[in-house]
Amino acid sequence: MLRDRLEDAVISVSCTTRKPRGEEKDGVDYHFVEAATFERMVSEGDFAEWATVHGERYGTPRSEIEGHLSERRVVIFDIDVQGGEQILAAYPGAVMVLIFPPSFEVLEERLRGRSTDDEKTIQRRLSKAREEMRRGLGSYNYLVVNDELQVAFANLESIVRAERCRITRLGATPS
Repeated sequence: MLRDRLEDAVISVSCTTRKPRGEEKDGVDYHFVEAATFERMVSEGDFAEWATVHGERYGTPRSEIEGHLSERRVVIFDIDVQGGEQILAAYPGAVMVLIFPPSFEVLEERLRGRSTDDEKTIQRRLSKAREEMRRGLGSYNYLVVNDELQVAFANLESIVRAERCRITRLGATPS
């Protein structure tokens, strides 16, 4: 929704070693790569952030970020908290927004409703979510609760618009 509302916003497409789920498309949802390719990219320093999550590897190519930033775009990441912390270390001006479900029970309902994961995977995701929520509260700048989609979106859009007005981003100096 943010990408649709802001003409200069783009979603960063991460690489992953996992198989596509449902109707995911290579190059749109993720760049689906073999483990050996991912490992080569890690060893060559191609990722701004990468991690093993739920038994699979995910990473964001530096080239993708740098290309968007050179065009002065708003780059949106859909990554876990440890990845977000790596992005913040690599790009100290990054704005970190943590998206929370309205409750842990709702998160479980949403995971089950996707019908893409087996029970073991759902339990692993739920366990990891508790840790991620706690960690994110200590390192991110903002929190948006995704209860009512329109309200959550309005809050996210407000954060982006406010950050665009930050004096340090505008390069304004006193005369």
